[in-house]
Amino acid sequence: MLGAHPFVTRLLNHESVRIRERVTVTAVDRPPVAPKQPTTRTLHGDSVPDDFAWMRRVDDPRLHDYLVAENAWTRQQTAHLEGLRATVFDELSRVLPEDDVSAPWRQGGFDYLVRRRAGQQYRVHTRRPAGASDTDPGTEQVILDENALAEGEDFLELGACEVSPDGRLLAYSVDLDGSEVFTTRVRDLDTGRDLPDEITGTYYGFAWSADSGSFFYTTLDDAYRPDTIRRHVLGTAVADDVAVWHEADRRFELDIEHTRSGEFVLLISASRDTSETRLVPADDPARAPVVVQPREKGREYDVDHQRGDSGGRLLIVVNDTGPEFRVAEVVVGAIDGGDSSGAWREVLAHRPEGRVLGVAAFADHVVVTEREGGQLQLRVLDGGGSTMRVVVPDAGGEVVQLGRNEEYDVARVRLVREGWVRPRADLDHDLATGQETVVHQQQVLVHVAPEDYRCELVHVTTQDGAQVPLSLVSRADAADGGPRPTLLYGYGSYEASLDPEFWYQMHPLLDRGYLLAVAHPRGGGEGGRTWWLQGRLMSKRNTFEDFIACARHLIDAGHTRPDLLAARGISAGGLLMGASAFLAPELFRAIVAEVPFVDVVTTMLDDTLPLTVGEWDEWGDPRDVEHYEYLRSYSPYENLPGPQRPALLVTASRHDPRVSVHEPAKWVAKMRADGNQGDQPLLLQTAMGAAAHTGPAGRYDAWRHEASLHAFVLDLLTPGPGQPGRSTP
Repeated sequence: MLGAHPFVTRLLNHESVRIRERVTVTAVDRPPVAPKQPTTRTLHGDSVPDDFAWMRRVDDPRLHDYLVAENAWTRQQTAHLEGLRATVFDELSRVLPEDDVSAPWRQGGFDYLVRRRAGQQYRVHTRRPAGASDTDPGTEQVILDENALAEGEDFLELGACEVSPDGRLLAYSVDLDGSEVFTTRVRDLDTGRDLPDEITGTYYGFAWSADSGSFFYTTLDDAYRPDTIRRHVLGTAVADDVAVWHEADRRFELDIEHTRSGEFVLLISASRDTSETRLVPADDPARAPVVVQPREKGREYDVDHQRGDSGGRLLIVVNDTGPEFRVAEVVVGAIDGGDSSGAWREVLAHRPEGRVLGVAAFADHVVVTEREGGQLQLRVLDGGGSTMRVVVPDAGGEVVQLGRNEEYDVARVRLVREGWVRPRADLDHDLATGQETVVHQQQVLVHVAPEDYRCELVHVTTQDGAQVPLSLVSRADAADGGPRPTLLYGYGSYEASLDPEFWYQMHPLLDRGYLLAVAHPRGGGEGGRTWWLQGRLMSKRNTFEDFIACARHLIDAGHTRPDLLAARGISAGGLLMGASAFLAPELFRAIVAEVPFVDVVTTMLDDTLPLTVGEWDEWGDPRDVEHYEYLRSYSPYENLPGPQRPALLVTASRHDPRVSVHEPAKWVAKMRADGNQGDQPLLLQTAMGAAAHTGPAGRYDAWRHEASLHAFVLDLLTPGPGQPGRSTP
């Protein structure tokens, strides 16, 4: 996401002083009021007034002025939290060391690492000859310093960062404003200089050819959809790049991967519930791609390649016999661009109780990632497909998963074990024996021992009888003190799972005696593919009801009270926050809605917005009357909370390509204009400069942002006399 150890450097002293400086706030008598421009949306015989539809034009000067005014109001209303923000910032800065390094991973003749250095916002990417000792700094080469790239900029996000197969070149791409539109460059690692090749308007997908002379990349259409894969030959004009695949269906997005064997480039087209993959030999990148299996509505599959006779075999994770997927294999020679499913042989059958998430092929073994009972686990198969072992988490509240594995012909694979209160450990797992060796342990500057915390997974019964997992994390010395301040976090969309990770950002709350509760509602992936299907489209309200059931459980079980309960979620989780605010406002003292997707109907009707068309398979298409009525029943913009609503802190980002800034702005403006907004705080905090969908990119900026969100919650939920709490040393 403590302790009393000193953590003093010139930079953090500077940051701490800066954050404590008194902010000059112009006195404002009342919150800002956005101008109204009456507009009516009429669809399916339903007319809906929308006085703030004009905000859809995000370049409108009136919107800029309104956001600036809201920021000024937020600064004024939270000026009293200045010292608390500084304190929380300092606490966050004490958890992890300023000088830190990742676990090394082997690729070709080098071991690669990612370093963080004292006083620097961004990462430094380095390498050293394979097997060289980390005690000999002279062997280490800086291949990319993000801080140098960010010099003079307010923001930097790295997209691609791929060393060529021959180890001589580095392809990297950067976004300097948070729009997720990148510029791709190629660096000569012998000279440290960039080649003339520079491509603007690229996206995340990238793959080198085997000879390091060309690469594949993706570009975007006007709706920010990666719709074209191109191939660039080094030293040639970008205008001459060949379009290898243009995806005309607007529900689908393109991506690029390498097989682990390095023999194929995978060109992937995927919607929310359908996919299609094409193969290009990495050593013959100009050859026309061949379809593995033609797309069919509702069928998804992923592939990896294992070398062998007749071109080897493809291992396919597919949902053709059941929703939780199975693993099949087919020889490469059977792939001819048509239906090859008749030649598939089953490796791992579909099991209703276990979701197959992915397959990783190595020279002599296959590692399958699964989810069973809500937990991630790994299944190791031998060359014949027989299960050798199942690797499970060490304890409750922890997770095991594959780490970074770039090599194919290996006897050991890299795993990661971590938990809510267990710092990340990178281990090498012997494929033959199962023996594990710790390669790298994440360093923390404070004492974090599992026995000092209590981690539980309980199941909450909802109104329709579903059993919803709820993770509970707290300090052991605060676990039995009766109702206490609690933060309930949730997401619940896109089959995404909130798996245990070392959430160091939450330690300022845990150390004050807070209970951290993480809900796993339907719509997420904790219960497998079926869990997602039960929380999307015409079943989406299950997500909200599940989350609210978790909140009621926390209260009914005596863990907390409504005046001590806060909720938080981001993006689709922000929609969850908006829905909770009007469906069960009495349960929460405060809600933090980060970049919330709250204007659901209007956004799903605007196919010029990024992501809208592809999102119809997640949320529904309101051009259909049944979908329209269902979406309208829960869209927060059209279902405002009443005057007894919780305190609300809403965040937005001016350059956000995923949830446009106009959505949270419209929502807050409409609540203000409603004239019945109650006496609880309503704050809108917008990043007007460069920032990502998830917030600032630099680590110190991210800590500062996190400190502001924590301070809002702490201020409202601070225990009174006699209530459990624990001051931070």
